[in-house]
Amino acid sequence: MQVCVSVCVGEENWVDSRTIYIGHKEPPPGTEAFIQQRFPDNRIYTFWNFVPKNMFEQFRRVANFYFLIIFLVQLIIDTPTSPITSGLPLFFVITVTSIKQGYEDWLRHKADNSVNHCPVHVVQHGKVVRKQSRKLRVGDVVFMKENETFPCDLILLSTSRDDGTCFVTTASLDGESSHKTHYAVQDTKAYNTEEEVDSIQATIECEQPQPDLYKFVGRINIYMDNEPVARPLGAENLLLRGATLKNTEYIYAVAIYTGMETKMALNYQSKTQKRSAVEKSMNAYLVVYLCILISKALINTLLKYVWQADSNRDEPWYNNRTDTEKQRHIVIRAFTDFLAFMVLFNYIIPVSMYVTVEMQKFLGSYFIMWDDDMFDEELGERAVVNTSDLNEELGQVEYVFTDKTGTLTENNMEFIECCVDGHIYVADAICNGQVMPGATSMDMIDSSPGPGAREHEELFFRALCLCHTVQVKEEETVDGIKHGIHQGKSTSFYISSSPDEVALVEGMKRLGFTYLRLRDGHMEILNREDEIERFELLEVLTFDSVRRRMSVIVRSSTGELYLFCKGADSSIFPRVISGKVDEVRARVEHNAVEGLRTLCVAYRPLSPEQYTEVCHMLNGAKLALHDRDKRLAEAYDAIEKDLILLGATAVEDRLQEKAADTIESLHKAGMKVWVLTGDKMETAAATCYASKLFHRNTQILELTTKRTEEQSLHDVLFDLSRTVLRQHGGMARDSFSGLSGDCTDFGLIIDGATLSAVMRPAQEDSNSGNYKDIFLEICRNCSAVLCCRMAPLQKAQIVKLIKASEEHPITLAIGDGANDVSMILEAHVGIGIMGKEGRQAVRNSDYAIPKFKHLKKMLLVHGHYYYIRISELVQYFFYKNVCFIFPQFLYQFFCGFSQQPLFDTAYLTLYNISFTSLPILLYSLIEQHINVDILKKDPSLYRDIAKNSLLRWPIFIYWTLLGVYDAIVMFFGAYFLFDNTTFTSNGQMFGNWTFGTLVFTVLVFTLALDTHYWTWINHFVIWGSLVFFVVFSLLWGGIIWPFLNYQRMYYVFMQMLSSGPAWLSIILLITASLLPDVLKKVICRALWPTTTECIQQMYAGFGYVPTLFDSADKLYEGHLSEFTPLASLHAPSKAGGHRRGSCNQGNPRRSEPFRKKTMFTRWQKQPDYNTFTPLLRFADGHSKHAYNGGAGPETSV
Repeated sequence: MQVCVSVCVGEENWVDSRTIYIGHKEPPPGTEAFIQQRFPDNRIYTFWNFVPKNMFEQFRRVANFYFLIIFLVQLIIDTPTSPITSGLPLFFVITVTSIKQGYEDWLRHKADNSVNHCPVHVVQHGKVVRKQSRKLRVGDVVFMKENETFPCDLILLSTSRDDGTCFVTTASLDGESSHKTHYAVQDTKAYNTEEEVDSIQATIECEQPQPDLYKFVGRINIYMDNEPVARPLGAENLLLRGATLKNTEYIYAVAIYTGMETKMALNYQSKTQKRSAVEKSMNAYLVVYLCILISKALINTLLKYVWQADSNRDEPWYNNRTDTEKQRHIVIRAFTDFLAFMVLFNYIIPVSMYVTVEMQKFLGSYFIMWDDDMFDEELGERAVVNTSDLNEELGQVEYVFTDKTGTLTENNMEFIECCVDGHIYVADAICNGQVMPGATSMDMIDSSPGPGAREHEELFFRALCLCHTVQVKEEETVDGIKHGIHQGKSTSFYISSSPDEVALVEGMKRLGFTYLRLRDGHMEILNREDEIERFELLEVLTFDSVRRRMSVIVRSSTGELYLFCKGADSSIFPRVISGKVDEVRARVEHNAVEGLRTLCVAYRPLSPEQYTEVCHMLNGAKLALHDRDKRLAEAYDAIEKDLILLGATAVEDRLQEKAADTIESLHKAGMKVWVLTGDKMETAAATCYASKLFHRNTQILELTTKRTEEQSLHDVLFDLSRTVLRQHGGMARDSFSGLSGDCTDFGLIIDGATLSAVMRPAQEDSNSGNYKDIFLEICRNCSAVLCCRMAPLQKAQIVKLIKASEEHPITLAIGDGANDVSMILEAHVGIGIMGKEGRQAVRNSDYAIPKFKHLKKMLLVHGHYYYIRISELVQYFFYKNVCFIFPQFLYQFFCGFSQQPLFDTAYLTLYNISFTSLPILLYSLIEQHINVDILKKDPSLYRDIAKNSLLRWPIFIYWTLLGVYDAIVMFFGAYFLFDNTTFTSNGQMFGNWTFGTLVFTVLVFTLALDTHYWTWINHFVIWGSLVFFVVFSLLWGGIIWPFLNYQRMYYVFMQMLSSGPAWLSIILLITASLLPDVLKKVICRALWPTTTECIQQMYAGFGYVPTLFDSADKLYEGHLSEFTPLASLHAPSKAGGHRRGSCNQGNPRRSEPFRKKTMFTRWQKQPDYNTFTPLLRFADGHSKHAYNGGAGPETSV
């Protein structure tokens, strides 16, 4: 027995188990002694660690740390600018970020505080006493009532129910609303009063806290007559903090994990930080600008000493150096000057960009959560944003990895048929307790079996009624009246964590065998003769994704022992020794091709001796504290063998609404969609055809175990490689080249076993080479890939393989179950679906959506907008800082490199904080360069922003050069206007501060924002920022501020505005600054317009309406597909024709009936972006044109 003690020599070992005294009572004397560990209290929050942790995280950012160093340099040495100019922006950034993170932390603290102070009832000295939750300790015996939430992790000792069970909901943990059954320890379930519970003498040995909600290993030692009796403890005995007691009057349980050691608290831990492509670009640009800054400082330092080489310039009469300065070594002086120039030019690094980007992401994420189109009325759920750091990554996705069951399909199972020894039985359609319309009596197809087969048939039905973990729930009791009594019979419904099990039990009910309940360890079923049969439930061998089967061991009322087993065909057939295998296998394969989910059912009669051996094997594995899962798997493997096949079942999982439409849109947007599923190949392939992942003209390539058995893996891979490369002329298709009509589409199907062989590292002595590269080459040339029979870890391996490929594409994984968590965490963007397999995927995802169809708007609209907005934000920040600091660099050539600042301290401090940040922040929140409806209707627009196209180096260089140009125009424009000119009426010359203020005024007013979506908020913020600058400048220069030791800005701004030439120069310089960018945009739009710009022009009414009406007339005559994307309608070429996009009329299209609106719209006098008037006028007098453009019913995009 492992105990938690320290080694005698004083060296303490890490203990991987803990021992707990129930009720803090030590075991009887003479028994093995335990040294009690110290456990944390039940508080789950400490406020004081927030500040140091937050500061550490903040200064891990390069820009923040850099500005901290600059601030310290300004404090230590004599620099040209005040430390406030660096300190205040840094303080602002740190404060805003801390407030945001602190607010989120405070919300958690507030919630935790209410939990910490909530009352709980504890058994002490035979009485129930009340205490605060935070005072709960490990070992306390807790008394809980119905509908109360558990304050910590507990082991169930006894309940109000005779069978020692209680029902629990874990909605707050994993979202599952179904009632889960938990079991009290067998030896303590009879203790039902405070006195009896207080008399228990026992210790619990269990593992140290770990975050897995679904795993627990421990054992309880109960001391009876000073002799310990050991019993195993598992997840079925553990009640988790945050779960709620249901349908049970009261329970007694002992606390084993408290405070931050509870499984719920351990799941607070943040996942691995994901960084977006935009953030990586930002960091690269920062490095470039840091190099520019260092270059500027070095050039100025060098030129300063060249300038001062002339003794007349070195010590002019107005700047005599002190003796101390003269005696300092030249290296020290040069280094000090270098630091001073670094401080002077440090504003080229945009410190406030980080906080602006963070605010943009944080505030922008609310648009997803507020989107009514992504609200699901059936679930009553909206989209959820778990992390706002990846918003723009939604606009860069190249590969989509999706689960099948519950993601593409509804996970809403409907029993279709069962096959027993080759005889087929079809029950009326039942779906989750609801009999479908038109259902009548039981319907049995095929001839009735003979008397000998009758016994097998009933054994099959009994097996499905017994081999499950379904709970029976009576109708709710309201106001003391029990509802659900219908025509004298009590109606009830089934609850299970697996929809498959509910469908099977309901199917058996329709076929004459009804599962009634589990009572006193006996399962009761009602047979066809309305007789109740009782089977004692001896063991449950639970389902797991590795075995892919589950079993029960039961004893009939006549004393016969049976093991009933159900599972996937691949896990049952190899274990079968008799039965009509060929007939059942043929039916299973037929149903799989139809897209149905199949399970095989088998049994094994057990003799008493075999059962005794089974019990010994299982108990030995269950009592193990170490490697319990491994030992249980070995025990299950030894027990589930020598089976006799009974038959198979078929259950249908319907496709989700608009799943096919969504996948088709993702394809048109240039994304590759992979389906990763644990289902068999035939079932998954049928779903892929239904969801339009594969089309009828798709050439399917198979890389499966069946094929590798006939050929070696090496040969199969090279055959497939030759096939795809022959078609594409040896050139790998680019991810965004689209699916052109003259090119064969390939679809690849691979299974888990073959994938393992492909992923296996090459042996040194093998000439097979590494297959990964060939596999990737094949995949890149396939429009869609289906991976079936995948284990959860293999899903993550596939995602990791694609992420690490040569192109480093952006990946997105979407799933709804615990088996999808690994790939969700591995992908760049992880999306969880609020399905019926719990909320594990949702909790571990970056974003969560109610249904798969919402992925379309999330990527094509929100992702598109987020990327456009933030890329403009980042480029603009670098641009405006170049404009800001380059005049300072030029000014040094005119002030003897004396580190004289061009701008006043207040302007230096507030430029990034107040004068220029708000307009670009607002632009990055509400800009809509194209209407939402257009983005949804024309997915090909997504390709315009692919591959981080707006943050590539040429565009970055263009923005930087534009900033340099604007800075030169502003500086030298003001300089030449000042030259030999008297600006005021009294003949006074303007001084250097007026010069700097004029340059700064031009700079602030040059708002080169390319806004397409104007609202009153834009106007308010942009003009408001300019008004604020003017008002601030008037106040700053109009008052003698007593706290300043200088008044250099006094009356400067007013004097400048009183001059007519100053006003003229401001207007001229703003015009000259903006002119090149405006010219470039006009020329590019006219000669080389992008798809996006064409659509903007069409909607702005720039002469494109006739072209569109011509297209509409062709549509009436059937010359143009109804679903030709708007993106394909470019400006007319010289020949008068139209350029076509990826959807040409050669590609066959199927369409829904004409109730759908078409893409073509008739514009009124003012463009109305929200009203689409269909041009297909089949109901009015212009309906003479026939429609010939379709080819059958297919969902439009």
